[in-house]
Amino acid sequence: MKSGLYNSDFEHDSCGVGFVADLNGRKSHKTLKTAIESLIRMDHRGASGAEENTGDGAGILTQIPHNFFVDVCEKLHIILPDPDEYAVGMMFLPTESKSRNQCETTFEKIAAEHDLRILGWRDVPTNNTELGDSAKKSQPYIRQVFIGKTDKISDNKHFERKLYVTRRWTKEILTRENPQ
Repeated sequence: MKSGLYNSDFEHDSCGVGFVADLNGRKSHKTLKTAIESLIRMDHRGASGAEENTGDGAGILTQIPHNFFVDVCEKLHIILPDPDEYAVGMMFLPTESKSRNQCETTFEKIAAEHDLRILGWRDVPTNNTELGDSAKKSQPYIRQVFIGKTDKISDNKHFERKLYVTRRWTKEILTRENPQ
């Protein structure tokens, strides 16, 4: 069945993906509530494992909540620049502190080599009380890294490329150092 941009010929039996957006790029709580409802409705798509409260992970990608981060980071003595002048990385790190520190140090070194400036790190508050035992056993330590530009970065597209290369290179180095 074809309807607008949708074509059922491209449907496959796999976990669902939802996409909710304001076509004019407006930020709103309504859009976020709709995205959460979409996420809840995907439960029937097989996104849970043998334990009812353990799944393969799900989440919502949003625009950077600049005002929220300014408030949170101020308490951590991290000064954020204007909204388009920094990025936020979600890091899923080892729970063991020595390994975690090694990963963070590696990331910081590679970021500096690519003309990026680490503004600071934030421990992400989590609540695992509803997770199943198998999920808790493999739960990573979650931190956010705030990354700014240096004077060597000319524009936002240049910044995006530097971020991409830094992420890919970090993954390559850490995978090579810690093969699973």
